[in-house]
Amino acid sequence: MTEGKRRTAGRPASGKSNAGHSQSLVRGLNLLELLAAHPGGLALSDVAEQADLAPSTTHRLLQALQSQGFITQDEALGLWRIDVKTFRIGNSFLEARDFVGASRPFLRRLTHLTGETANLGVRDGATAVFLAQSESPQMMRMITRLGSRAPLHASGVGKALMAWLPDDELERVLAERGLDQVTPNTLSTPATLRQAMAEIRQHGYACDREEHAIGLHCVAACIHDEHGIPLAAISVSGPVARIPDTRLAGLGELIRETAAEITALLGGRVPDASNFRP
Repeated sequence: MTEGKRRTAGRPASGKSNAGHSQSLVRGLNLLELLAAHPGGLALSDVAEQADLAPSTTHRLLQALQSQGFITQDEALGLWRIDVKTFRIGNSFLEARDFVGASRPFLRRLTHLTGETANLGVRDGATAVFLAQSESPQMMRMITRLGSRAPLHASGVGKALMAWLPDDELERVLAERGLDQVTPNTLSTPATLRQAMAEIRQHGYACDREEHAIGLHCVAACIHDEHGIPLAAISVSGPVARIPDTRLAGLGELIRETAAEITALLGGRVPDASNFRP
């Protein structure tokens, strides 16, 4: 037997071996994702059924993940769950994410598609603070100084953030700030504001119809974290002459879809609107 033959005898070709390892890796990651979606744990039979794998294959993959500390088994109940190592990896992603930096390409895309200024803002107490912007190329355009603030109830970004707050947090915001009448169009009563919040959750976007500045329309949508809590909001703003009422719905869908893209990119999730008080 030659030297070359001796080296390959008794083992599969490297291509087949790599393919097998890749398939096992993909299957193992799929099982990890499946268990992460069921924090209460799953029995071996349920994991195998949902992953469409043989129980023996599933058990082998689960044991491999367990040996590396990614999952654990409750032997008393026979349930498999994610373990602390998976939690640490997830946390490292959450700590490293830069939602402002991640959003900038999307803001530029919104400006390119709409011709208007796109903004990103976050909530600080009862106000929205603007942290990033993509300016419209139009001569007459909306410009917000970075770091400037607007009342939550009287701005598109603010209302998009406000709509998804837990009820107790919303009550604290209202008690802290009240509902100042910024323009004649500002929502200044709890009843009109709550109705607007329900509509925002239903449609997935918020509209500011000259509520913060006369002659200016704004459409905004919320970016959510992994718990469904508001993380930030993006908006498109411009003069009423270019963003009339008839254009708001179309812009709203575009911004809602863009916010959902950013939410997914950051590992967040959009909460179920039915879980909120009408």
